Amino acid sequence: MTSQQAPWHGPRTRRARWPVPLLTFSLAATSLGGAGVAHAATAPETPAPAAVGASTTCADKVFAAMSESQRIGQLFMGGINAAKPDQKRIQVLRQYHVGSVFLAGRSSAGTKATKSLTDSLQAKADTVSGHRVGLLVSTDQEGGQVQVLSGPGFSTIPSALVQGGWSTSALSSAAAGWAKQLKSAGVNQNLAPVADVVPASLGTNNAPIGRYGREYGHTPSVVTSHSLAFAAGFTQSKVLTTFKHFPGLGYVRGNTDTTANVVDSVTTTKSASLAPFSAGIKAGAPFVMVSLAKYSRIDPKHQAVFSPTVINGLLRKTLGFKGVVISDDLGNAVAVKSVAVGNRAVDFLFAGGDMVLTVEPNLVPTMAKAVQTRMRQSSIFRTQVDQSIHRILAAKQQAGLLNCG
Repeated sequence: MTSQQAPWHGPRTRRARWPVPLLTFSLAATSLGGAGVAHAATAPETPAPAAVGASTTCADKVFAAMSESQRIGQLFMGGINAAKPDQKRIQVLRQYHVGSVFLAGRSSAGTKATKSLTDSLQAKADTVSGHRVGLLVSTDQEGGQVQVLSGPGFSTIPSALVQGGWSTSALSSAAAGWAKQLKSAGVNQNLAPVADVVPASLGTNNAPIGRYGREYGHTPSVVTSHSLAFAAGFTQSKVLTTFKHFPGLGYVRGNTDTTANVVDSVTTTKSASLAPFSAGIKAGAPFVMVSLAKYSRIDPKHQAVFSPTVINGLLRKTLGFKGVVISDDLGNAVAVKSVAVGNRAVDFLFAGGDMVLTVEPNLVPTMAKAVQTRMRQSSIFRTQVDQSIHRILAAKQQAGLLNCG
């Protein structure tokens, strides 16, 4: 589900005004080079005071004009079944001002029918100062057994493992075409590429990735070059990409969608398997998704999605990521079932995350209320949330979803 969408046999900091980096993906493989030990910080740094005369962006203007409920809604991405959208769930998203949607499940309806759905969703998006704040509409369009949208107008995309055997130029060109298809269907974000390195020795015994051929290859260099090529093609066609599942699911055996207590006892802050993420960040990745596994050699106390050491330390400070950090599914995934629903959102945001992904929209009310309560209790948490909302709005501005007249 979500980033680990069930295959065919199953349903499935600094300143608050950071812009999202320009997307200028290089196809050259980039090594991790010099990634140091993550800082075990407990919260992102407080933003510096605004510079005198600093330019105000459209994202700043939209943020300033939003109500508190509208701002909180931007922190969430809720799932909608692509084939059979549930109007009651859509109404929940609308009621709580949810700013992003994830097309889940499987749909063979094609591009025109999907565009009709996405247009209807966009028509329900919030209006601020007389202008619609567009929705980020995402899906899992990796290829192979993980392709949500198919039918007329959509290509049948081969698995990432097959893509990894192509030249980077061929992959980039094909990816640009796949992205153009998504764009024509009203989808402006793909929860891909998969940047996980599955060692050949583990292969299909790696349940979340290797079992389904979701990896581009078995070495950091191949995964780096081909995840960058995939992202470059999508950037060319103006569809946002999401490097996942940081800091990597290649060394685990259990699938966090269906299994509790999944632990990676191999990956460190200096592992070569971080290279695809590091390269993606240097190339301007707008989104990075954080996994639900625990990394015992990085932070033995927290799952990555709830770990300040992983998100604010390794991802933000060591690797320098300034874009939007999105969670893996905090709704239905078995890996988080033992965590109270409200705490899933609050703990992720406190750790440095920005956008809460829940494939089950009916959990949004509990999550949103928990976030609102914590914001009123803690000025530090409120500052962090404001930074997150700015990052999300900056990504939307980059995607052409904001209009400030």
